[in-house]
Amino acid sequence: MKKLSAILAVLSTAACTTHIPIRSELIIEAPADQIYAKLIDFESYPNWNPYHIRVKGKPEVGSALEVRVRRPDGEVIDVPSVHILRMEKDRELTWGGGMKGIFHGEHVFLLEEVGPNQTKLIHNEDFKGIFIGFADLPPDVIEQGYKQMNEALKIEMEKD
Repeated sequence: MKKLSAILAVLSTAACTTHIPIRSELIIEAPADQIYAKLIDFESYPNWNPYHIRVKGKPEVGSALEVRVRRPDGEVIDVPSVHILRMEKDRELTWGGGMKGIFHGEHVFLLEEVGPNQTKLIHNEDFKGIFIGFADLPPDVIEQGYKQMNEALKIEMEKD
């Protein structure tokens, strides 16, 4: 009976989870246009990005992407059905996919100039839908992966 109660508790919690927000940001000592150029240079990701170890596709709104991530817990995942949703030159790159209301994710990179040769990278994702609670999306692990990617981008942009 204890096992059944534990299983029902997990299922109940999962069924109530319909939104998982991931938030991260940091300051990079580089202009926004250079950072944006690096973010849309998908072919370079394996050279510097420890989290998004492969992104293939054209940097154009509507373009389908192949995205593979290596989470800090060691899991390697191919993210299905990803498309570029929004692009604003030197300001925003957003990709995502899934079915709204059921299971949908939006992965956002925003760039804000905060000083001369200084840009804030805001790197967020929102997972939403009635089946989000059943997915393998540990927020602390994903956030750690985003922070690792942010730091790697900072190192890449500030080297020389």
